[in-house]
Amino acid sequence: MTLPPLREVIARHGLSASKALGQNFLLDEQLLDRIARIPGPLAGERAYEVGPGPGGLTRALLRAGADVTAVERDRRCLSALAELDAAFPGKLEVIEGDALEIDEATRVPGAHVVANLPYNVGTALLVRWLGDKDWSPWWRSLTLMFQQEVAERIVAQPGTGAYGRLAVLAQWRSTARLAMKVHRSAFVPPPKVMSAVVHIVPAEQPEGVSPARLEQVTAAAFGQRRKMLRQSLKSVPGALGALESLDIDPERRAETLSVAEFVSIARELGV
Repeated sequence: MTLPPLREVIARHGLSASKALGQNFLLDEQLLDRIARIPGPLAGERAYEVGPGPGGLTRALLRAGADVTAVERDRRCLSALAELDAAFPGKLEVIEGDALEIDEATRVPGAHVVANLPYNVGTALLVRWLGDKDWSPWWRSLTLMFQQEVAERIVAQPGTGAYGRLAVLAQWRSTARLAMKVHRSAFVPPPKVMSAVVHIVPAEQPEGVSPARLEQVTAAAFGQRRKMLRQSLKSVPGALGALESLDIDPERRAETLSVAEFVSIARELGV
């Protein structure tokens, strides 16, 4: 089916990107199709999209054969999405609401999350999806657009300025890669910063480690990242003893520790 150009849809429905909702619309359909291919073949798969706006990425996911569930809180966009529902009968479910309030494990279990996330909720959603106590998670993969600076923090390696809590959270039981960069000119309106798409796939969780304990350790360590571990971790009961047991030099700084070393400290402290 031939769909009208996205610019025409936006004009017909009187849409404009809302700064308050962190919206920036992507209109390049070739680029959108490339993003939809990142998770792999989607024919017959469930895709979960947050903040579809006028439905550019939604189109690409539907063209790829996915059954799409999209959550949109901006009522102005619902009529444009309804047109896609009519064009792809039985393939699109639109939920009007706040993605932060959706119980995804119930609504979209086993979904591939593919989204140009609104800037103002993107990191909060990622932390929630990565922080599940129960593992494996409800999602099969995450393909997410972020500001490039945030994307680089997610995939950062030890010893770099971008390496921190977000990198450890994303990498201790998942694999994360920067799948593609997107120039600011691809958006309407163009944001002030460059963007990038990150692809995350869950892996096995290391035994004997809880997300809460790892979060406690990384929060303390990176909360004072310029200080040595003997100073930054002294507020965590047992942490200095754990460093000694693991033969980790307490004069090192948080950004020099590998993800595996943080996991070892958390394991030493107990679940």
